[in-house]
Amino acid sequence: MTVPPLTLVTGPEELLADRAVAEVVAAARAADPAVEICDTAPGQLAAGSFAELVSPSLFGEAKVVILRAVQDLTADQATEVTRYLGDPADTTVLVLVHSGGAKGKALLDAVRKHKPNVVDCPKLTKPGDRVGFVKSEFRRSKRAVTDEAARALADAIGSDLRELAAAVSQLAADTEGTVDESVVARYYQGRAEVSGFTIADLAIEGRRYEALEQLRFALDTGVAPVLIVSALATGLRRLGKVAASGGGARDLGLPPWQVDKLRKQARSWNPARLATAMRAVAAADAAVKGAGADPGYALEKLVLTL
Repeated sequence: MTVPPLTLVTGPEELLADRAVAEVVAAARAADPAVEICDTAPGQLAAGSFAELVSPSLFGEAKVVILRAVQDLTADQATEVTRYLGDPADTTVLVLVHSGGAKGKALLDAVRKHKPNVVDCPKLTKPGDRVGFVKSEFRRSKRAVTDEAARALADAIGSDLRELAAAVSQLAADTEGTVDESVVARYYQGRAEVSGFTIADLAIEGRRYEALEQLRFALDTGVAPVLIVSALATGLRRLGKVAASGGGARDLGLPPWQVDKLRKQARSWNPARLATAMRAVAAADAAVKGAGADPGYALEKLVLTL
């Protein structure tokens, strides 16, 4: 495998960025086990030290230089990097890691002119993307997982990809055969069964007493109130999307199974009720973030309002 001389890793998802860097290092070591690895950040660079890092070694050994957080480079450091890109060393592989956003854009534009190998590492904000990540992690572990189990695990763990990856690794190591919902529930009792989205579904469907029961259990087992409010808000926004679309699934950014569920939920809602619910969510959100004395009471009031 040929190692690209210049790789740009960009985006806020640290796990994906770390993996992208690790893949370059692994490829370089496969090509030359004696390759030198230099991993640094702007705060560790003295004036002129970047040029020294990327310069060929005395005996011409291969080198991988990883420069993290390039968005935090000083103007002088960015100039050093740009100057090097105009005349790179043949034996040096350079990996630049940028957290995304507008900071350091001028340097990014200069890097892109040199046609780097670009690895994008976006935050996986959509539930469907996290489910896809869980499935890909099981594939990496050479294990089979059902769609239902992947969704249950994503709901149980949340949006932290490191936690999701660790959970998949644990299940792959501790179980045999296809991972299904029963396996996830056994390992993540409480978290998998009582997530904010479970409470949201029950409340939206009008099953208030079940929703209250699950809410109290979730709070007792340590689920953060702000996550429950967020799940309720997300559920209502999705409900509004489906209701406004007339039931169509195009351009909603949701998997078909979720659209089908939301269509059924939307039958008992109308615009006025949805508007009232969104106002109640906004009030509860403020309450659990400090405006109210009792987050639990605010959440119970929200569930009863829905």
